[in-house]
Amino acid sequence: MVDERTAARPDGAAARPDSTAVRTALWRALHVRLDTPPYVLEDEVGLQLADPGDDWLRRGDMDPTLTEWFRAAIVARARFIEDLVVEEAARGVDQYVILGAGLDTFAQRRPEIGSRLRVFEVDQAEPQAWKRRRLVELGFGVPDWLRLVPVDFEAGGSWWDRLTTAGFDADRPAVVVSTGVALYLTKEANAATLRRLASLAPGSTLAMTFQLPPELLDADKRAGFEVAVKGARESGTPFVSFFAPEEMLALAREAGFPDARHVSAADLNDRYFADRPDGLRTSSGEELLLATT
Repeated sequence: MVDERTAARPDGAAARPDSTAVRTALWRALHVRLDTPPYVLEDEVGLQLADPGDDWLRRGDMDPTLTEWFRAAIVARARFIEDLVVEEAARGVDQYVILGAGLDTFAQRRPEIGSRLRVFEVDQAEPQAWKRRRLVELGFGVPDWLRLVPVDFEAGGSWWDRLTTAGFDADRPAVVVSTGVALYLTKEANAATLRRLASLAPGSTLAMTFQLPPELLDADKRAGFEVAVKGARESGTPFVSFFAPEEMLALAREAGFPDARHVSAADLNDRYFADRPDGLRTSSGEELLLATT
């Protein structure tokens, strides 16, 4: 379940991350720039990686009001996953796989945890080569415990084969995450990935986001979501798959996960946004599947 989109460059240089990956990184930074402490997640490393220029706050997709629930959703899902990784590492799980990693910055922000793990970032080959170069340029480097796993999907590359080649031990428990990817893949592709991940060693955990169908969104969010759908389609990266929570849970169980549960926007609000002075909250739309083997 790796995002197969890419942002090819005509000069043949390594492709930059696509606009979705950059926007996600900028929304994480926008949370720190605009919202009231305490911050759900403090991440401006992605902003450094993306290097969007001095005028990035004036971009239309950075509008403080229009992006409020989007950036809340982005930082909530990132914090939830980070908490999960910390909890699983404390109980001895030492492998962490990020599918469709994009501009994920866990390894740079939390080296005290990451260095106790083997972290695998799986992504399209050219944008990942670009990210590797930026990490070196910014002085972060790529430590031995961080494995950047490039996959050439256009040539029929298998992310699972590349993952094991990079040192992933399928016989040991792992945390595997996939965020912002499922909606770009067909239902069949999502089911195939779930079947593969359900074969992970006992004690493994999958955290995966999925997009609710428009009719299940809060009424006041539907118009904004339709604008996002239109923009994705026009940019050549259309939304493909939507799942009601019951449908996603059934898909995970059919794939072979013995335990699967739905983490809703309401759950994230209770956990991360209760009693905030600025009233920041996420909303129904992108929700989480948490499944264990």
